[in-house]
Amino acid sequence: MANADCIVIQGSNMAEAHPVGFQWVMEAKARGAKVIHVDPRFTRTSALADQFVPIRVGTDIAFLGGVINHVLQNELDFREYVVAYTNAATILSEDFQDTDDLDGLFSGFDPETRTYDPASWQYADAGQKQEGQGRQQHEEQRETASALQHETHGLNVEGDPPRDPTLQHPRCVYQVLKRHYSRYTPELVERVCGVSQEEFLEVCRAWTEASGRERTTALVYSVGWTQHSVGVQYIRTGAILQLLLGNMGRPGGGIMALRGHASIQGSTDIPTLFNILPGYLPMPNANQHESFQDWIDSVRHPGSKGFWDNAGAYAVNLLKAYWGDAATADNDFCFDYLPRITGDHGTYRTVMDMIDGKVKGYFLLGQNPAVGSAHGRAQRLGMANLDWLVVRDLFEIESATFWKNSPEVETGEIVPEECRTEVFLFPAASHVEKEGTFTQTQRMLQWRTKAVEPPGDARSELWFFYHLGRMVRERLADSTEERDRPLLDLAWDYPLHGEHDEPSAEAVLKEINGYEVATGRPLSSFTEMKDDGSTLGGCWIYTGVYADGVNQAARRKPGREQSYVAPEWGWAWPANRRNLYNRASADPDGNPWSERKRLVWWDPDKGENGEWTGDDVPDFERTKPPTYRPDEGQGGIAAIAGNDPFIMQGDGKGSLFVPQGLIDGPLPTHYEPVESPFRNVLYGQQANPTRKEYDRDDNPMNPSPPELHSDVYPFVFTTSRLTEHHTAGGMSRYLQYLAELQPEMFVEVSPALAAERGLQHGGWCHVVTSRAAIEGRVLVTERLRPLRVDGRTVHTVWLPYHWGSGGFVTGDSANDLLGIALDPNVLIQESKVGTCDVLPGRRPRGRAVLDLVASYKERSGVDVDPGTPIVTVGPDADVHDHRDPVMRKEDGDP
Repeated sequence: MANADCIVIQGSNMAEAHPVGFQWVMEAKARGAKVIHVDPRFTRTSALADQFVPIRVGTDIAFLGGVINHVLQNELDFREYVVAYTNAATILSEDFQDTDDLDGLFSGFDPETRTYDPASWQYADAGQKQEGQGRQQHEEQRETASALQHETHGLNVEGDPPRDPTLQHPRCVYQVLKRHYSRYTPELVERVCGVSQEEFLEVCRAWTEASGRERTTALVYSVGWTQHSVGVQYIRTGAILQLLLGNMGRPGGGIMALRGHASIQGSTDIPTLFNILPGYLPMPNANQHESFQDWIDSVRHPGSKGFWDNAGAYAVNLLKAYWGDAATADNDFCFDYLPRITGDHGTYRTVMDMIDGKVKGYFLLGQNPAVGSAHGRAQRLGMANLDWLVVRDLFEIESATFWKNSPEVETGEIVPEECRTEVFLFPAASHVEKEGTFTQTQRMLQWRTKAVEPPGDARSELWFFYHLGRMVRERLADSTEERDRPLLDLAWDYPLHGEHDEPSAEAVLKEINGYEVATGRPLSSFTEMKDDGSTLGGCWIYTGVYADGVNQAARRKPGREQSYVAPEWGWAWPANRRNLYNRASADPDGNPWSERKRLVWWDPDKGENGEWTGDDVPDFERTKPPTYRPDEGQGGIAAIAGNDPFIMQGDGKGSLFVPQGLIDGPLPTHYEPVESPFRNVLYGQQANPTRKEYDRDDNPMNPSPPELHSDVYPFVFTTSRLTEHHTAGGMSRYLQYLAELQPEMFVEVSPALAAERGLQHGGWCHVVTSRAAIEGRVLVTERLRPLRVDGRTVHTVWLPYHWGSGGFVTGDSANDLLGIALDPNVLIQESKVGTCDVLPGRRPRGRAVLDLVASYKERSGVDVDPGTPIVTVGPDADVHDHRDPVMRKEDGDP
């Protein structure tokens, strides 16, 4: 990032939410880079940017689509890069129909299941039997978030689909892309986003002028993009733009997904998610993976290009790490011991199941859903219906005390004497009281040495789960039940040390890295992994972090003593590579696109027949020359040509168009948020047609056009964090010196909204949705600018989400306002945008607050049965009362 010529920060307040990483933005700026911040609110990031662009929350695809249109209409793309390294030239099936043809839908849509059959999205001559096709598969993928597999496992592309390098064929991806975004004009961006044409065109000029052969632009996002019902498509739009401009795989380019905690990246690599295993291997599906080979083939896509062809070795090594000597070729390395996905097992489905009495026990570690998750009331009512709840935390957080001091106690919905949940609160060690690695936002593992002993009974997660596992295994030691074999056969033999028998974190890291079973020699690279059981490793992408028996993550060599890439500071996966897909930093012949932006290149005089070399570890087979072309019919790694830089993709190309793998379409298109005060001006289709919803009485959603009464909730609200507090407040509200810096929950509004609603700076107000009403102090500030959208003014309300009932400073939780609607690809909640009303004064107390929320629901018609949600409503939407799409029955009207 420090080497960027321009940095666009969108969907992130990087200076406040990621201040350590933001130093490199300032380093780039000091070197002459232009910094642009696109955000609904003026922040500390905006103050340090060269240009701040206020935007309506939830319209980023329209904005980025406008930039794409500007690039394509003016032929500002990096043409040589685009033709060689993307699928721009690939020709699509003649059956494909775009959103312009179908009023906001792509071809293959089924309104009953609200899913697509992507058969028509395929490349020409690809046939109709590729994996991933069929509405039934899409429906199951939405339930299991298994579309994420394509994000990491690449496309399934067999053979060589037809291409037109001139980019003139009407069905080539380039021309389809050009038509798709042709409606995203500066005028439309202004109408939808509230961004003036002058501001928008200035962004276009800066982005394109700082991209190409000699210059690169970096794109930065965070949860301001991901936490939307079209969050995956937000990121896809950014990827399309960066590919068109030749910014991927190059110094100062790419897309930086900021991870706010020290190891959020680590908890997806070695996941705390229900649908993937370490190294982004998919959890087996009970309906699809009857055998070990079925499971492996679903990852490797036999016949496709790419390094996922070695999925068998990655999987065998993981199973050997889990079950050691018990995992043999004869029993498919204990594949049958792995759990199976049978549906939606995500956090929000689980909460609904708690409310319905289907979940008996729950473990909470490192999170505080009573305050920190969407729809706080549902979270707390769910936990109040458990038999037992285990909470491990530094303090007695709200998720441990909900039964005695939550808002629902005040309203009478939870009666402490009658609450059935038995809470076990375990004190946890903080990050300075335990050793191990964390993986930060650029995929770098860094070793953390324990600084002090944890106080009292506080213990690390490693201690807790190791000894819990030990005790369970001891209880089952004499069991002959087949169901207990997965526990009893676990390789659970980590060395212990210290007064409390702490497991060795370095031993765990060595197992994650992998080693030869016979000799114990640590593996140096995932290419050494075998599929015959002779090696084991807990996470293939981390192989090399313990190479040569040395903890590579513990390296701290000063930057002045090494190259600017700093390969000896920590260790980055995979293979200590700092820039993914860096083969794209060189042209098809292997020469740097420019000397100024060189990173890796082909040296014909190195080694026996030439090698890839450079400042970074090449993301390519080291001895494969640029001239290499695979024989017809080859697959896997051998099928990757010497000019295919995107080695994890099934065609070796960056995807401008995605023929498979995304549930909501092959191209990003603008849909309104689930809750919006505006009609979609582009199409009849209002919101993401495939979004995941929980249509229940306890999860109401505010009406949006073309539904009636959306004006009951006239304002847009969004939430984000403060530097002084940490997420749900469990690590800051309980500390005096942090609590006093931000001592009270507040609601930030513009002077215009304050005047409209009679709000006094420093006084009280309350915010109302169909889920809750919360209160806070009023902060009147010009950091929020009223925007002119589609001919009228829209006000945005901003709230921090750090408060709850515990700690030195208490207050209502902003997340109580949110409903639960999810992106269909990864099942992440739309928590960055909703609609609300704002009233002066403090909210009612007790049952009266429920009455207030109910009165709003009654006026807005929320309690009326919505029917089947989300289908195109057609051109007559402005004059008929649709509930998208079923006409609502209200007050006797048909």
